[in-house]
Amino acid sequence: MANMNDINDTTLEFGEEDKPQKKKRIAHPVACFFHLFFRVSAIIIYLFCGLTNSGFVASFISILLMLCADFWTVKNISGRLLVGLRWWNKIEEDGKSQWIYESRRGAALKKHPVLAAESRIFWFGLILCPIFWFFMLFSTVFGMKPQWLAVVIIALGLNGANLFGYIRCKVGSRKQLGSMATTYIGKQIFQQATQSSEDTNQSSTN
Repeated sequence: MANMNDINDTTLEFGEEDKPQKKKRIAHPVACFFHLFFRVSAIIIYLFCGLTNSGFVASFISILLMLCADFWTVKNISGRLLVGLRWWNKIEEDGKSQWIYESRRGAALKKHPVLAAESRIFWFGLILCPIFWFFMLFSTVFGMKPQWLAVVIIALGLNGANLFGYIRCKVGSRKQLGSMATTYIGKQIFQQATQSSEDTNQSSTN
């Protein structure tokens, strides 16, 4: 089993070749296009392959190629350029697998800021497509289409891996997630207590 080791957000100097102008809404149009192209193409082929004369094998291979191209593009290119995030794996000398989650911070972020439009495009495609394949999983199971189950599972695995990796890059380690949840719950309890105290004071005054 691979060990999942968390590394806090790191200031990265990748993307030095890109110098987006702040006035531009989209500084990387090609990356934005291919961020959506491969995953949307896989969905379109899956939905409309029955309307063409291509058989199951040809459709399966086409969808698989689109999914693999999408996984590689999102993991290695669009995440780095559009939102300044990167996740990857390295093998230690002792043979253990280490997962690394990085985000562009500090001087690198000021020099290459994340544009709002590109960020929306990135997260829109990253989140919605796994949701689609999740619903297709139920469709294949309850619709008695076992031949497509492998396709949907592969799609969920590849899309889900990128989604999980970039969420980890964005919010940090599990300890940070726990701290965020604890802070949020504490604020809610404090607000409720304050509101109840104010209501009691108003009632006693009246």
